[in-house]
Amino acid sequence: MSRFEQFTVSIFSITHYWNKIATEEMREHGLKGAYALYLLILDTAGSDITAAKLCEMTQRDKADVSRAVSLFQEKGFVEAYGENRYRAPIKLTDKGKSIAAKIREKADSALQTAGAGLSDEMRSNMYKALEIISENLREMCDDPAAR
Repeated sequence: MSRFEQFTVSIFSITHYWNKIATEEMREHGLKGAYALYLLILDTAGSDITAAKLCEMTQRDKADVSRAVSLFQEKGFVEAYGENRYRAPIKLTDKGKSIAAKIREKADSALQTAGAGLSDEMRSNMYKALEIISENLREMCDDPAAR
């Protein structure tokens, strides 16, 4: 398998299995697994994050984030906000924080199990390498001349 194939298959495999775990966790709340990440980020950010920032952080489109936040409001996971929905801060309710905590526990457990056999140095190097690859690909996409 080529380096490109190995990288791509590994990333897709990790994403596939994480989505499967997140979907199981979110099913009881009637939400998509992909929305688990939104709740985790909202919980970590406190009350300082907007839908625009959530889009930027997750690399998801505005429509998907808007649908998720609307569902979160309907289910009482986030406080209702004013007219300028895209730029207004999103605040988790106690119910939303509780669900985010359960998701975080599940995510931490999944990472612990998935990372079995990795030393702290290996884990640190892996995350740093992924960060560099991500940034380099972003720059390539932002600058067509770099392709």
